[in-house]
Amino acid sequence: MDFPSYMTLLASGELERRAAALEARLANCDLCPWNCQINRLAGERKICMAGLLPAVSSSAPHFGEEPALSGTSLPEGEARGTGNIFLRHCNLRCVYCQNWQISQDHRKAAEPGEVTPEKLAGMLLELQAKGCHNIGFVSPTHYAPQIVRSVEIASRAGLRLPLIYNTNSYDSVDALRLLDGVFDIYLPDLRYSDDGHAREYSKAPGYVSHARAAIGEMFRQVGDELVTDERGLVRRGLIIRLLILPNDLAGLRETLEWIGETLSPRVTLSIMSQYYPTFRVNGEQYPLLNRKIRPSEYAQVLKWLEEFGFDNGWVQPLEAGAADYYRPDFADCATPFADARDFIQPERESRPRFPR
Repeated sequence: MDFPSYMTLLASGELERRAAALEARLANCDLCPWNCQINRLAGERKICMAGLLPAVSSSAPHFGEEPALSGTSLPEGEARGTGNIFLRHCNLRCVYCQNWQISQDHRKAAEPGEVTPEKLAGMLLELQAKGCHNIGFVSPTHYAPQIVRSVEIASRAGLRLPLIYNTNSYDSVDALRLLDGVFDIYLPDLRYSDDGHAREYSKAPGYVSHARAAIGEMFRQVGDELVTDERGLVRRGLIIRLLILPNDLAGLRETLEWIGETLSPRVTLSIMSQYYPTFRVNGEQYPLLNRKIRPSEYAQVLKWLEEFGFDNGWVQPLEAGAADYYRPDFADCATPFADARDFIQPERESRPRFPR
């Protein structure tokens, strides 16, 4: 198989057709389960507050993704990072969102950060010129049409990097089908196994069934094999991120059981221990979330991984330092994160399989 796959779509003219089909959906927006049916082509905004033009908060090499994406699994000095495009707005309302400055500060709904697809294409080419190993679109759901158009423009101008769809999984399956072959790497979160918790903490009706259906479509497209190049960098595949929440509010045992039985125990997982109370979380309103996770909760998730036979993936260390990195400040959009290489312990983070 040729990589990246969008080059095949470009050569056949299918990439332009996909972009046009997605853009047409903006007239009655149905890109996610909210199904707002507003005319974004006319500038209307609703739940996610996204308009016609994509709003970019940051475009820079990022070293905090999984080691085989950001290159921190490579020998010292060879990591070039994931070229992350952090997009403003979100269709979830997570009360603990670490990116709340760009996802939920809607006072800046029409800020100067809005860019044309042509300018977004230029950003992709700039990240490629900086040597990034891939391009990651963070919170892409509400801008999928504009992203695909920018990829079509950039690929005609020489873009050749794998693309990552980094999503909260509250996606429309119909829209995802139009992304088949555009994205070689899917990086979805699977936040909850209980709709009550999803509604209370992320204001997302029906999250569990919608997210599972979306991830099922991603799995259909790329399967359970994580394809890597000769350096061990990911070229194609599905990596499901599971964030450990205090008091197991994520319901990870049920989620792992679903992944193993419905998808495959060979699916690559990324177990994230980085949770910390932020944004709207406080002792009075959300007491069950108002602390970091405990070592016992972390250890329990590792036991569940073994119980359900998962072998492929990564686990973030629980030690202080690594977690401190995941505290962005988008007031400085050029470098919202500290350099993860100051925090990551390579002997712990670069393992291709879960520790036993």
